[in-house]
Order: sequence, then C-alpha cells, then structure tokens
Amino acid sequence: MATARTAPEQEDDVMTDKLTVSVLGTGIMGAAMARNLARAGHDVRAWNRTRAKAEPLSAGGVHIAESPAEAVRDADVVLTVLHDAAAALDVMRQAAPALRPGTAWVQSTTAGVEGIGKLADLAREHELVFFDTPVLGTREPAEAGQLLVLAAGPAESRNKVAPVLEAVGARTVWTGEDGAAGSATRLKLVANSWVLAATNAAGELVALAEALGVDPRAFFELIAGGPLDMGYLRLKAGLVLDGRTSPASFAVATAAKDARLIVEAARQHGIRLDVAAAGAERLARAAAQGHGDEDMAAAYFASFEESSSA
Repeated sequence: MATARTAPEQEDDVMTDKLTVSVLGTGIMGAAMARNLARAGHDVRAWNRTRAKAEPLSAGGVHIAESPAEAVRDADVVLTVLHDAAAALDVMRQAAPALRPGTAWVQSTTAGVEGIGKLADLAREHELVFFDTPVLGTREPAEAGQLLVLAAGPAESRNKVAPVLEAVGARTVWTGEDGAAGSATRLKLVANSWVLAATNAAGELVALAEALGVDPRAFFELIAGGPLDMGYLRLKAGLVLDGRTSPASFAVATAAKDARLIVEAARQHGIRLDVAAAGAERLARAAAQGHGDEDMAAAYFASFEESSSA
C-alpha cells in the first residue's frame, strides 16, 4: 500500500532539483530561457555583452553578472546562447578562470559543424561535460518554455542537465552520446534549411503577387485546405502583409548567419545547395538594407533594389 509523502520529503525533492545555472547571452532566446529557469526555481546568473539587454531579467530574480567569469563561478550548469561559435569561444575563454572541472556545459548557440568541434575541444581542455543542445523555436515558444531541444551528450550525465532542458523546452530529442560529434547541430542545420527556404519563399510570393497586381490573399484562398497549404507560409507572409516584422521572433541577421552555416556545411561535404545559397544572399541583402533586427520574414525587402518600409 502506498504511503503519503511527508512535507519534509517533498521539500527535499524540490531542493535536490534546484541548480545554479549560468546563462551567457541574453538575446531573444537567452533572455527567455533565463526567465523560465528562474521561474522553475533555479538560481540563475546571466551575463550579456551589452548589460542593458540583461538588466530586465533582474525583475524575475535573475542575478546580472559583470563578467562571464562571475556568472559561471560555482555554477552547476553553464548555458551558452550566443550569436555564433566565435562569440561562444570568446566568452567561454573569458569564463575559463572560474570554471570548475566537471561542470556541465549546455551549448545552445547555433555554431555550425566546424564550430561545434572547436567548442567541444575547449570543453575537453577545461574538463567540462559537454552537451550539444541547439533548439528549434522562436520568441513565442522560447518565452513559453516550449522550445524543441535537440541534444547530444553522455547518457550518464543527462540527469544533471535534465532540469535545465525541461525548464526551457517542451520536449528533448536525444541524437547521440558524443556532443563533440555534433549530431544535434547537424539535425538543427537540416531543420533550419527547411525553415529558411519556406521563409524566403513566403517573401518572394508576396513580392511577386504585388508586382503582378495580384492580391496575395487570393493565393491563400486558392490553396486553402489543400496539399499546398501551410500554416508557416501563412504566418510569415502575414507578418509582411500586416507590416508586423518588428519585434522579431527570429531576426534577419541571425537567420543570415544560420543560412551561411548551412551552405558551408553542405560545401564541406561535397553538396551544392543552390536554393540555400540564394536564400543566404537574400537575407544578407535585407540586413544590409537595414532590416537586420526585424523578423526574418523581412527578407521580403530583398526583392527590391532599395530598402522600403512595410
């Protein structure tokens, strides 16, 4: 017969799951992840290169650190959510003097195949337990703690990082036991290649319809409920049509970086991705026109010689 749990037993369980988590990088994704970790009861310390971007987190109980080293001191888990592999390497090298051997490093920066290898090398150098953990999702699911986490790392240490992954995501898909091999990062690049292709297609669809004097919404009525209909296409096209490319769910500049990583990874493996390469160029052009901080749907503006407002 089952016995009721006493209040002290319940309290012990809660305390066992509480971790000290360092979040390095508080952009769109990192800030949301830090908030959700704090809401889950963890002791969260955050650092961002531009401190003002991290300051609002203090209202939710997050300690804002002055340096990466301060942020990671005595941390159980370090979570990196930075722009690219170069930024993650730089920041973790700054944090190195305060890192303890055996600390878990949950690396969620989209770093690319080559980049993830360099980050894993740094982890080995400092005897960290390395997890390759990119995420799928944008601002809204990040804020709701509903990201899809792709993860690779040693099975014997997964319980240590499980509370962190559960706080930021709705589901974790394990792709392997060797984070250095980058199996999670590779799957993320494949997924992103589809997302970016669909986003660029949405922008071109709207631009072409407008140029030909066709109401873009007539196209959506045409395909409604059929095999060509797609919610994501409607979502991104709708942002353009409604002039709602700000604030960004996922910024043009970040999408352009991810697109370059996809093209580079393919090239390194002897594959030519013409659509992805063209998409990367479109995103870069939209960023150069001044739309880098807008939602990636603003790649639409790359269809025009001059930058224009929605």
